Amino acid sequence: RRVPSMERMRFVSSGTEATMSALRLARGATGRPKILKFEGCYHGHGDSLLVKAGSGALTFGAPDSAGVLEDLAQHTLVAPYNDLDSVRHLMEEHGHAVAAVIVEPVAGNMGLVPPAEGFLQGLRGLCDQHGALFIFDEVMTGFRVHPGGAQALYKIRPDLTCLGKIVGGGMPLAVYGGRADLLSKISPEGPVYQAGTLSGNPLAVAAGLATLEALKPADYKKLERLGALLEEGLSRAAAERKIPAVIQRVGSMFTLFFAGGPVRSYDDVMKCDAERYGRFFRGMLDRGVYLAPSPYEACFIGLAHTERHVRATLAAARESFSELD
Repeated sequence: RRVPSMERMRFVSSGTEATMSALRLARGATGRPKILKFEGCYHGHGDSLLVKAGSGALTFGAPDSAGVLEDLAQHTLVAPYNDLDSVRHLMEEHGHAVAAVIVEPVAGNMGLVPPAEGFLQGLRGLCDQHGALFIFDEVMTGFRVHPGGAQALYKIRPDLTCLGKIVGGGMPLAVYGGRADLLSKISPEGPVYQAGTLSGNPLAVAAGLATLEALKPADYKKLERLGALLEEGLSRAAAERKIPAVIQRVGSMFTLFFAGGPVRSYDDVMKCDAERYGRFFRGMLDRGVYLAPSPYEACFIGLAHTERHVRATLAAARESFSELD
């Protein structure tokens, strides 16, 4: 009910299994070998996905881990996140062979980088134009940025969706699903094989169902209110010390980048001051606030947090910023 694009679904045990299975389904349904992903977007440790860009957006990827075969990596195309023109060029050249475009609708694995206006809509249009499937990896954003995930927030209907983390209520559970005609191609009904002994085990499914039933509209209003309070307070505290910092947030997800302007891509992320973030992280930790230990990870506000926690975080941030002069 919350994710209408998922007309049918299959249970697995992890986000990695969900993305691997969705991509296998995309290849099986289209008969095409290639996928297109984005720099800085992480989709689990499947071989096809452990690939980064080479010398530019229009090149094939190179393996990003030992043990990933180059013969497999050559079927993964990589484009810069938020760069629709690069995707257009890739699809013009390789679109006939692209089974799917997979994206984190809100990038959270290079820090929080929101989609530029029109980016997701443009990807939907290019997939339709070239006959490729559009996959939303909502393992991180699902039921976190909106009751219906990022696809509800940005009003995009993907062909396939991958969910994890919260969907299991803390237990090992993940889901992939989408159009009924596509899911009918999964065995035993169709020719695309996927199975797992622990897939959809009753304990994990019960925990996930209980969590989804417990989440109410008021919870998301609380998360948005706390997120806005934290974002405004961190921005003001950094400005008071004249420290170049950008706080990027979507709902309860956020990242503080030590940068002079908005961070919109992997290249922008790599230009941020990671050393200064490390100093800030240690300063906050000394004051009892545990942020993401890497500048390339998103932070999250949870329903256990209160306004008191946010104000204590802001007080610690002001002191920590003062040590960065």
